[in-house]
Amino acid sequence: MLELAILGLLKDQELHGYELKKRLAETLGPFSSVSFGSLYPALARLEAAGAVKAVEAGSLPAAPIPTTGSLTGEVAAFRARRTATKGSRGKKVYGITPRGEQLFEELLAAESHAGDDDRAFHLKLAFARYLPPDARLGMLERRRAHLVERLARARASVRAGRDRLDAYASALMERSTEATEHDISWLDRLIANEKKQPKRGAPKS
Repeated sequence: MLELAILGLLKDQELHGYELKKRLAETLGPFSSVSFGSLYPALARLEAAGAVKAVEAGSLPAAPIPTTGSLTGEVAAFRARRTATKGSRGKKVYGITPRGEQLFEELLAAESHAGDDDRAFHLKLAFARYLPPDARLGMLERRRAHLVERLARARASVRAGRDRLDAYASALMERSTEATEHDISWLDRLIANEKKQPKRGAPKS
């Protein structure tokens, strides 16, 4: 799942390792605890597989300095640019390759057990815009079916434990049941909206 998250984020733009870690934390809640100790080995594996490319930030071509019409302003802009370049030297900027694009599509389309795994489902949903409509709808419907089964089990547990659980344990189980009901209603809305969409392929990156 970490490789899928990395490739999905790099489809949007090239990122430094630190920026990539920050984006994982901001965009993908389940991956908010990813450390550099797991991120960089994953990047190394993807780079070795030809799915990711990395270049030194200092080797990137410098952006042109805009003309300000003022000699003082242009000198200041040049100095700021030179300072930024020195500060970023040695950092790698990661980007996705054609092989990475293919691998991302394969990982995203793989059914696996995404419906049973909350983290896997949330991750795939974050990049669902890259799926064809039929695959996207299928993913949502499988998730809903799993939650319906989960809800039935939770309700049975609440009934079975009513006489032996204290008020706090019962309240916790009821809270879990309510959360599952809420998620099913949320999925119903997503599925209804998906069915209203005109049939078309997944957006091109």
